Amino acid sequence: MGVLACNLDSFKIKVIINLVEIIQMLKIGYYLFFLFIAIPTISAQQATIMGGVTGSNGEPLIGANIIIESTTTGTATDLDGRYRLTNLRSGDYTLIFSYVGYQSQKISVSISAGESKELNVRLLPSFDMPQIELIGSRAQRLDRVPGSASVVTQQQIMQVSAISGHEVFRQIPGVHAVEEEGIGLRANIGIRGLDPSKSRSVLMLEDGIPIALAPYGEPEMYYTPAMDRMAGVELVKGSGSILFGPQTFGGVINYITADPPPVPTATLQFRGGESGFFTGQVGYGNTIGNTGFKVNYLRKQGEGIGLLDYTVNDLTGKFKLVATDRSVIGVKLGLYDETSNSTYVGLTQAMYDAGGFDFVHLSPDDLLNVRRYSGSVTHNYFVNDNITLSTTAFGYTTTRNWSRQDFDNVFNPDREYIRIVGNPDIPGGAIFFRDQTGNRNRQFEVAGIEPRLSVNYKIGKVYNELDTGFRYLYERAFEQRINGDILSPQSGLLRDDEIRTGHAFSKFVQNAFNFTDKLSVTPGIRLEYFEYTRDIRRLSNVNVNIKNTDESIELLPGIGFNYLLNDGIAFYGGIHRGYGPPRVKDAISAEGISEELDAEKSWNYEIGTRARISNGFNFELTGFFLDFSNQIIPVSEAAGGAGRPGASLTNGGATRHSGVEASFSLNLQRMLQTTYGIDIRANATYVNAEFSEDRFVSHQGESINVKGNTVPYAPELLLSTTVAVQTPFDFGLSLTGTYIGKQFGDALNLETGSLNGRQGPIEAHFVIDARATYNLPVVDNAVVSLSVKNLLDERYIVSRRPQGIRVGLPRFISAGIDWKF
Repeated sequence: MGVLACNLDSFKIKVIINLVEIIQMLKIGYYLFFLFIAIPTISAQQATIMGGVTGSNGEPLIGANIIIESTTTGTATDLDGRYRLTNLRSGDYTLIFSYVGYQSQKISVSISAGESKELNVRLLPSFDMPQIELIGSRAQRLDRVPGSASVVTQQQIMQVSAISGHEVFRQIPGVHAVEEEGIGLRANIGIRGLDPSKSRSVLMLEDGIPIALAPYGEPEMYYTPAMDRMAGVELVKGSGSILFGPQTFGGVINYITADPPPVPTATLQFRGGESGFFTGQVGYGNTIGNTGFKVNYLRKQGEGIGLLDYTVNDLTGKFKLVATDRSVIGVKLGLYDETSNSTYVGLTQAMYDAGGFDFVHLSPDDLLNVRRYSGSVTHNYFVNDNITLSTTAFGYTTTRNWSRQDFDNVFNPDREYIRIVGNPDIPGGAIFFRDQTGNRNRQFEVAGIEPRLSVNYKIGKVYNELDTGFRYLYERAFEQRINGDILSPQSGLLRDDEIRTGHAFSKFVQNAFNFTDKLSVTPGIRLEYFEYTRDIRRLSNVNVNIKNTDESIELLPGIGFNYLLNDGIAFYGGIHRGYGPPRVKDAISAEGISEELDAEKSWNYEIGTRARISNGFNFELTGFFLDFSNQIIPVSEAAGGAGRPGASLTNGGATRHSGVEASFSLNLQRMLQTTYGIDIRANATYVNAEFSEDRFVSHQGESINVKGNTVPYAPELLLSTTVAVQTPFDFGLSLTGTYIGKQFGDALNLETGSLNGRQGPIEAHFVIDARATYNLPVVDNAVVSLSVKNLLDERYIVSRRPQGIRVGLPRFISAGIDWKF
C-alpha cells in the first residue's frame, strides 16, 4: 500500500508539473502572437473609454459589469469603482452598465481613433428576479470565473431551431449528448468522458433548483426541461461547482427561464413539420408597480417521429414582488404532463444490418406517463450594497409510470409469444414478445431549503467575495412493479413494493481573494451528508419486511485561480474533489444488506485560457484531468446492461479522463465593419477516458481484464461548427455541422456488435443541419423559419441503449414563426 500511495502521489505531482508547463507555453504563445500580429492592429485602433461607476449614495461599485452591447467585449470596475475599455476602433458604441441589485443602464457613446473619453455612471437600485444562477448573478464577467464555464444565449438557442435540447448542448465544448428517442424528452449528457446515461453524472438545475427525480438517491433525468422555453443555459465544470452539489465531478448545468419583463410583452411561437410534429408556445408578461409576472404555456406533439408518439403540456409561471426597498420575493410554479409510447426496446445487430426496421416501433403498446408539479419561493434581502441574504424553499413531485411489454431476444420453447418481429431463422434476427407487461410505477417527492449569504468586503487592499450557505433536502421514492398483460397492461398482480427515503445536509463556503485587478484566487469547501433508508414491503410476489439505513459523508475541497494577462486574455485553473452519492436502490440490496457501494469520488484538475484577441474574436482552451478512485458504472436495463436483482449500478473501479477542450466565436461584422451579420462558432473536444486499474468483466464464459479499455460512451473526438449569416435585406441562413467520434457501447470495447445489439462499436458520424429565416417587414419582431435536420439524410447509430440499437433521425423538415410584441 505504501508503494501504491507513493506512486499515486508521484503521478499527481507529474500531472501538476505538466499543467504548469502548459500554462507557461500558452502564455509564451500569446506574447508571441501580440508581438508579431496583434500589436500592429492595436496601434491603429487606440481609443479608450474609461470612468467610474457608483451607486445611488455615491459609493463606488466594485466589480460592476461594463459590456459593449451585442458583444462579449467588456470589463469590470476595480477596487476604486473605476473601469477602462481599451483598444477600441473609432465608431459608435452602446455600453451596458450592470450590478447586482441595481438597474442596468445603457449609454451610447461615439469615439474617434486615438481619443480617450471619460464616462461616469451612477446606477439606481433595482431588483432582479431572485433566483440562483451559476454565472449571471455574480458581479464579475465570464472571463473572471476561476475555471471553465460556458453560456448559451437565447439567440444561439433560436439559431439551432432544436427539435431536441441535445442539439443545444452539443454547442458546448466537453459535452457529449446522446439521443434516446430523437426529440430530447430524456436528457443523456456526459461531460469529459463520463457516462451520459440519464445525465446522472451531471448536476442538473433549472433556475438554480435541482430537477432530477431524486437529486441524491436517484439523480436520473426522466423529466427534462423543454429547451423551447429557455432564455439561456449555463455550464460550470471547474472548482466553482462545489457551490452547488451533490454531484461535483462532471459539472453543473443550469437551465435559465425568462424573467418577468419590465413592459407588457407577448410571445407566440409555432412550428410544424412531418409526422404530425407540432410545437406551440404562448407567453405573456408585464410589470405593474412593484409586481411582475411571466406566464408561459408550451404544447408539443408528434406521431411517429423516429419511434415516438407523444404529447407534452408544459405550463410555468414566474412572479416577482418588490416587498420593500431592500427585499424582493420571487415565486415560480410549474406543471408538466407527458404521455408517450417510449420504449426500452431497440434493434438487434442483424435487424440493423438488414435495414427496414430503423423506425418500426417494435413495442407499440408501451406507455410512459410523466407528470410533475413544482414550486419554489426565493427571498432576497439586501442588507446593504455589499451584503445579500438569499433564501430559497422548493419542492416538487414527479410521477413516472411506465408500462413495457416483456420480450426475449432468444427464442424460449417453454414460453408462448403473441408477436415476433424480424427474421427468427437467423441468430439475433428477431425479437419475441410475450403476453405480459411490467408496470414500473414510481412517484418521487423532493423538498428543500437553501439560505445563501453573499458578502463583498475588503481586508487591506484585497477585495473579497464570500459565498456561503447550507441546504437541507428531503426526498422520498415510492416504487411498485405490477405485472399485467396486453389487454389490461396497467393493472395486474403487485410483484414488488418499496419506499426509499433520504435526508441530505450540505454546507458550503467559497471566498474569492482578489489580490489585484488581475489576480484572484478562490478556495472553497463543501460538506455533504446523506442518510438513506430502503424499506421493502413486497418482493417477488411475497410480502416482506426488509428495512435498512445507511449514510454517506464527504468533505469536498477545491481551489481555483484567474489571472488577467490584459483586458482581453485570462488564464484560469483549479483543483477540486469530485463526488456523487451512492444510489439508494444499489447501496442497499433487496435483502436489506448494505452493498458497500462506494460514493463516486475523483480529483479533478483543469487549466486553461480564454481570450478576446480582437473585437469580435473570442477563444477558450482548457486542458483537464479527472482521476476517479471509483467511478460508478451503470449496469441497469436503462443503461443497456443485464442488471442484477434490485440494482442498476456497480463499483466500476478507477478510471482516468484526460483531454483538451477548445471553442471560438468570430463575428466578422464587427471585425470587417460590414452590413452583413456573419457569426462563426466552433468547439472541439479530445478526451481519453479509460479504465486505469484492473477490472474483470465476464464475457462468453471468460473473465476479461478491461484495464486500458475506453470507458463506454466516451468518444475520443467531438466537433461542432455553426456558420450564421444575416443579410441587410432580412434573410438569414445558418449551417451547423456535428461530428461525433467512434465510441463503444461496452467496457470490453467489442469491435463486432453482439447479437442483441447492446454491445459493440458506435461508429463515427457527421450530421449537417440547416436553418433559413426571414424577418417579416410588415410585422415588427416577427420571424419565419425553415429548418432541415440531417440535411444529407445520414444513417447512423446514436446508441445501443437501453436495450438495443437506436438509429439517428433521418432528414426532418419543419417550419415555424416567432413573434414578440
